[in-house]
Amino acid sequence: MADLSAIVKAYDIRGVVGDQLDAPTVRDIGAAMASLVRSDGASAVVVGHDMRSSSPELAAAFADGVTGQGLDVVSIGLASTDMLYFASGTLGLPGAMFTASHNPAKYNGIKLCRAGAVPIGQDTGLTEIREAVEAGVPAGPGGGTVTERDLLTGYAEYLRGLVDLPAGRRLRVVVDAGNGMGGYTVPPVLGQLPVDVVPMYFELDGTFPNHEANPLDPANLVDLQKRVVEEGADIGLAFDGDADRCFVVDELGGPVSPSAITALVAVRELAKAPGSAVIHNLITSQAVPEIVTEHGGRPVRTRVGHSFIKQTMAETGAVFGGEHSAHYYFREFWNADSGMLAALHVLAALAEQEGPISQLMSGYERYAASGEVNSTVADQAGRIAAIKQRYGSRDGVELDELDGLTVRLPDGSWFNLRASNTEPLLRLNVEAADAAAVAVLRDEVLAVIRA
Repeated sequence: MADLSAIVKAYDIRGVVGDQLDAPTVRDIGAAMASLVRSDGASAVVVGHDMRSSSPELAAAFADGVTGQGLDVVSIGLASTDMLYFASGTLGLPGAMFTASHNPAKYNGIKLCRAGAVPIGQDTGLTEIREAVEAGVPAGPGGGTVTERDLLTGYAEYLRGLVDLPAGRRLRVVVDAGNGMGGYTVPPVLGQLPVDVVPMYFELDGTFPNHEANPLDPANLVDLQKRVVEEGADIGLAFDGDADRCFVVDELGGPVSPSAITALVAVRELAKAPGSAVIHNLITSQAVPEIVTEHGGRPVRTRVGHSFIKQTMAETGAVFGGEHSAHYYFREFWNADSGMLAALHVLAALAEQEGPISQLMSGYERYAASGEVNSTVADQAGRIAAIKQRYGSRDGVELDELDGLTVRLPDGSWFNLRASNTEPLLRLNVEAADAAAVAVLRDEVLAVIRA
């Protein structure tokens, strides 16, 4: 049996196909999932998968496990992760999405949710599933059936119904799908809108022949940045492998920070739901809570990770949530994240005014940031303790440990230091008034971390 402790993560299941994740293991996970959601009253599970070569086989094995327990399976075939959430929400069924998101080709994984796209994480069912598989899932009665549903058109229509793109200004949009699921979902979503799409790497190919489908790495945005300038395009969009995240490049080829996108979409959502809560994780720019407050909203700070964001959204009734990693969550989308829906909001905001996207976004970019800086360390807790000791005794310094260690300095600059859950890394994010101040604070902190 595969070592489940190595592949069951905080939010999903993920591992190297063959070595860590194989069909028999996935069949058992399907059976355990069926037992879990049966207690919720579910009689079926909806299953989708990405374009990785291993995905169809693993999805079929999972379906075998579910039907063996007497539950039915609704297979939607190829899907982006937010399309699976759409299926879970509209059909009222728990779901399983087979994808390893932005990870290299040798990986695959499963994102699980209850009916209505409610996430299943370590504390909300994943641990039970792991323990059930390790103990041996008892044989079920069998008799479950598999039916196929095509929800691509319904998904596209639903998203277009949430955002109104004005027809007055036709936009030229370069889209880099990274050979991931954006190549499948972008055409039906944007095809009937007043935009001219310039496609890049729309061919579905889980080997990622052009670049990794991870736009968070600046190296993977280079092709898009160059093409936007060459085409004289209004904007560039980049999706990750399962197309649940969207990154934006302006008309000059410059990357737009996800924090600025969070602030922009928050303002648009607050216009529809005045006074609502807006969720932001603790690594997003300080500009986000400032702008939310200025527009009459209530900013709510939370830990990094979709399960925390979605739980907090449900608890607060928040209209929207955003993360520094370009995950965007919508109350209108079952509190789930959708890169495509965020992209529609950005396109609509751009089309509603005459200026370029760089001018539009300048109003939401107030500070400079380091981006995530990783350090390999043997003693994560010890290094964090050293930082805490270094800064904790200074006058006017505020510390909090909501997620890792966040240090706020009297001049308004701040940094967060978090330990990786899966690697011997410390992740540092710094924000300050300008790039020079960021560099000074970053280097000061790194000197202690790497001492």
